[in-house]
Amino acid sequence: MTDILMPALSPTMEEGVLAKWHVKVGDIVSAGDVIAEIETDKATMEVEAVDEGEVIDILVAEGTEGVKVNTPIARLKDEGGAAAPAPAAKTEEAPKAEAAPAKAEAPKAETAVAPAPAAPKSDNGERIFSSPLARRIAAQNGVDLKSIKGTGPHGRIVRRDVEGATQTAGKGAAQPAASTATASATSGIAPRQAQSLAQMGIPDGSYDLIPLDGMKKAVARRMVDSIQNVPHFPLFIDVEIDQLMAVRAKVNKMLEPQGIKVSVNDFVIKAAALALKMVPEANASYTPEGIAMHHNADVSMAVAIDGGLITPIIKKAETKGLAQIATESKDLAKRARERKLKPEEFQGGTFSVSNLGMFGIKQFTSIINEPQGCIMSVGAGEQRPVVKDGQLAVATVMTVTLTCDHRVVDGATGARFLQAFKPLIEDPVAMLA
Repeated sequence: MTDILMPALSPTMEEGVLAKWHVKVGDIVSAGDVIAEIETDKATMEVEAVDEGEVIDILVAEGTEGVKVNTPIARLKDEGGAAAPAPAAKTEEAPKAEAAPAKAEAPKAETAVAPAPAAPKSDNGERIFSSPLARRIAAQNGVDLKSIKGTGPHGRIVRRDVEGATQTAGKGAAQPAASTATASATSGIAPRQAQSLAQMGIPDGSYDLIPLDGMKKAVARRMVDSIQNVPHFPLFIDVEIDQLMAVRAKVNKMLEPQGIKVSVNDFVIKAAALALKMVPEANASYTPEGIAMHHNADVSMAVAIDGGLITPIIKKAETKGLAQIATESKDLAKRARERKLKPEEFQGGTFSVSNLGMFGIKQFTSIINEPQGCIMSVGAGEQRPVVKDGQLAVATVMTVTLTCDHRVVDGATGARFLQAFKPLIEDPVAMLA
C-alpha cells in the first residue's frame, strides 16, 4: 500500500482545500478516474488516479483547509496488495504562468490506451520511481528515464519531467529554469522580515485578524516578487473616447438580438491586441535565456473575485471581433468569480489590462504580471476641457497608464505602443473591419 499525497496543481501552490471526495473506502479506482476535488488559490480542480487500486483509508476529510502539498490524504493498494502510485492531478501539466512562451503543445498522453512499460531500473539495479503516464510518454519519445531527475513526490518522475526532457532533446542536457527564490537571491534584495502588529505597538484585542487564504498568499507573493525583481516604469496618455462611445452604442444595438453587449473594456482589449501586433517589441517577456517575442496577443484581463484577483486570458485577441471578445470576457469573468476556470485559462498571457474606470478611478499604476513585459491600467472616462484648433472644448477623456518592464520594453518602445493604441481607441471604426 502507499499514501496518496496532496498534489501540486500549479507551480505556485503550497497548500489547498480538499473540497470533495469522489471515492470512499473500499472503492476500486482505475487510471483516469476522478477521485477528488481540490480548491487551489485560483480555482477548483479535479484529481485523477493514474493506476488501479483499492481505497483502504481516507486520511483527510472533505472541507479540510490548509492541506499542504505532499501531505498524505488517502491510502491505496492494488488488487494484489502491492504499492500503487500516487494520483496525478488532472491539471498537473497545465501551462505555467512562469513558463517560457511558444512551447510545443504537450502530447495528449491521457488518451493513450497502450499499457505503461514496466518500471525501469538504474545501473545499480534499483527501481526508478516514475508514474505510468511518464513511462508511456518516455517510451513514445525514446527518452531514457535514467537521465531524468524527478520533481514529483519523493523524487518520482512525472509527466512534466519527461516532456521537459523531450522538448530539450538534441539541444544539450535539460537545465532547470531559475526559480523565483534563486532570482531573488541573485538580485541582492533580501526579503524584509515581517513584524507582528504587537511588535509595531498595536495591542492585541484592538483588531480582528482575518487569516490569509491560498489566493491572498499567492497574490502577495507574486506582487512582492514583481515589485522587487522587475525594473518597472509607467507611461501615461490621455485618449478621447466620444467616438468610441457612439460606435459602442451602435454596435450594441446591432448585437442586442443576440444578447451580446460590448463594454469599453472589450474595445480596450481589442485595441491593445492590435497595437501589440503593430509594435511586436511590446508583446514580449524577459527570460534568463533571452527576450521571448510572442507570436500572438494573449491579453489577460484583471477580474476581482472574493478574496483576491485573477487574470483570465483572451487568447489570440488580435484575431477576434468585438462580439467574440465580449462573449468570451463575460464568460471568463463569470467562471472566475465561481472559481471554475481551468489553469490554462488564467495561467500565461502576454499582456495584461486592468480597468478600474467603473469605480470612478481616474488614474492608477498597476504592478506587472510576470513574466509579461507590460500591463495597461485604464481609468474612468470623464468630461474634461480640451483645446481643439485653438478653441476650448469639452471631450470625454480617459487616462491610460502603461507599466513596462525596462528589461524588455524601454521608454521609446512603450511610447510607440501607446502611439499605436491611441488612434485605435479614438477612431474605433478601424477595429470593426
